[in-house]
Amino acid sequence: MSVTESLDIDGPVLDTQVQEEEKFEVASQWQLMWWKFTKHKLAMISLVIVVIFYVVALFCEFFAPTTTTQYRAEYVNAPPQPLRLFLDGQWNPFVYGYLSERDPVSFKRTWTIDEATVIPVGFFVRGTPYRLWGLIPMDRHLVGAKEADQPFYLMGADKNGRDVFSRIIYSSRISLTVGLIGVFLSLTLGILLGGISGLMGGVLDNIIQRIIEVLMSIPHLPLWMALAAVVPLQWSAVRVYFMITLILSLISWTGMARVVRSRFLSLREEDFVMAAKLDGCRRWRLILRHMLPSFLSHIIASVTLAIPGMILGETALSFLGLGLRPPVVSWGVMLQDTQRVAVVALYPWLMWPAAAVVLVVLALYFLGDGLRDAADPYQA
Repeated sequence: MSVTESLDIDGPVLDTQVQEEEKFEVASQWQLMWWKFTKHKLAMISLVIVVIFYVVALFCEFFAPTTTTQYRAEYVNAPPQPLRLFLDGQWNPFVYGYLSERDPVSFKRTWTIDEATVIPVGFFVRGTPYRLWGLIPMDRHLVGAKEADQPFYLMGADKNGRDVFSRIIYSSRISLTVGLIGVFLSLTLGILLGGISGLMGGVLDNIIQRIIEVLMSIPHLPLWMALAAVVPLQWSAVRVYFMITLILSLISWTGMARVVRSRFLSLREEDFVMAAKLDGCRRWRLILRHMLPSFLSHIIASVTLAIPGMILGETALSFLGLGLRPPVVSWGVMLQDTQRVAVVALYPWLMWPAAAVVLVVLALYFLGDGLRDAADPYQA
């Protein structure tokens, strides 16, 4: 190959490399973050999982085959009916029916899957009426038995004959929004107090830091339990929900405050901050307009990593009977039925809410890990 031919071949390659370098040189910080985040495959998968969970929580009435209160006493503790998509080699979703018999000595009902009974399953079927977001009357469900009187328990039934799958879907709205609202409140407190501490310093900084150290030295679970025990039993479910969210937020703001304070201590001597001060910029505008945006990516990553802690906190309190209470449904409330080992051994499908907690918490942790790496796009 001649030198001229070699240059002709390498020319486009060199041009492409130059274009890539120029693209990175002129890209914004958010573009660099996104490009680096997309290289984190596990974080991308986790992002899809988290989005699916929150979409399901947003439209839980549509995705759930039934409502949380609908029960059928004849199917108490019925086992799961796995969904099958093909019948006789053709697309025809269905589940098998049940056979049950009662032990004449213990009077305990035992269940078996009846493969002779085929229950057709449809998508976008009409079922139990509901109000979407409590406003729009509808009766369409994503999936369900085509005949309303047929049993349809993809994840089994609980001790009252209620569909575990539907209750898990409804519970996602409570458990996931507790994390969002709690993180928003703790973020607000952390930025406010951490910003004041780092920007003003002096006596006020010492007072805020001592408060943070006291709160961080107390074990969180006993403190949660003590505060949750103060919630009156006669309160409505909505008031208890907001109180639990407030309790989780009041304990979880300390880490964010430490991060914000350390960043403000390093930023307050920067040239752009000094210029804003000399220009007469007010303190709140200086914090919100100039200082916070400089490390907003780190805050986003910290928030993503804080949401799982909120979800686990609500689940733990509700599981112990100190958080949300029936008729409110959350993953922690559903897991109250599994406090006895005998129940778990006999009806293991009641542990499905724990699987939902593990999946969403791991997805949020991996997502936060990817965001934390992408928050510094200039690091290799």
